[in-house]
Amino acid sequence: MFFAPTKAQVLYEISGNSAKAKSYILATNRLVNMQFLDTIPNVFKCFAQCDKVITEFAMQDYEAIAALRQAAILPDSVKLTNFYSESDYEYIDNSLRINLGLGLDKLCRMKPSYLTEMFRTELMKQWLQYDEQHSMESFFESVAAERDIPVIGLDNIGETMFMLFDREPFHWQCTELKKVIEYPEKEVKQERILRDMYRDGRLTDIAFQVEGPDNTTSISYSDYQIYAQRNQQWAKRLKPYLTEGHAFITLNAIYLGGDKGLLQALRKAGYRVRPVNRRTIKLNNK
Repeated sequence: MFFAPTKAQVLYEISGNSAKAKSYILATNRLVNMQFLDTIPNVFKCFAQCDKVITEFAMQDYEAIAALRQAAILPDSVKLTNFYSESDYEYIDNSLRINLGLGLDKLCRMKPSYLTEMFRTELMKQWLQYDEQHSMESFFESVAAERDIPVIGLDNIGETMFMLFDREPFHWQCTELKKVIEYPEKEVKQERILRDMYRDGRLTDIAFQVEGPDNTTSISYSDYQIYAQRNQQWAKRLKPYLTEGHAFITLNAIYLGGDKGLLQALRKAGYRVRPVNRRTIKLNNK
């Protein structure tokens, strides 16, 4: 797929507030192919100046990934059959078999939030051509791992488990799984809108789209409030890395824009945050 050069503002320079050198923050979208990176002015030059990559969760930490997989399993005392009627359980089972090739006989020990994300991912593959192997989302993290550049997660394993599997009460997770299966078109429409906004560099619009009260998808207003609180924590956790400088931060665009986004949190913390454009990036931040 060919992308024309873009003026989209998805890459930002961070300086000031006693920072010894500049750092950079890149907004990402998992539905966008890595070829899109070629259209972002100076993104590779910025990356080349950095000596560490910071992301939401360091996916190259294989022990942590194993722990996450274990955390996705329900306790023995909890049964999905206790939270659905017989007809709803059968309906969910049939939908999972059709879309994932596995039914609840195989998946009933997994938390509903995990099943929801599995189902959503399959929707994105079928309807929006999501290709995990060629997604831009983890490109720089993978390059850093290949080059022995440190990859640092802003969240620890416990916080990541909470965000993935436990940020919503269990009964609501069950309701949400059924809702996503009943109305898959809402999920696809929302993701298509967010992807198109991302390609246009409209980070503030992305925040409004997710935060809006009319958003009834699985990533909704209540989730955005949790993201906003976490952005405040992230701004504090980033401080030592930004003071040292030469950090390349890569995060989902949902977290960055708007009044409650991470970019604004960094500005409030005293940093100068400005978009990187086609001007020449001086090597070594000189």
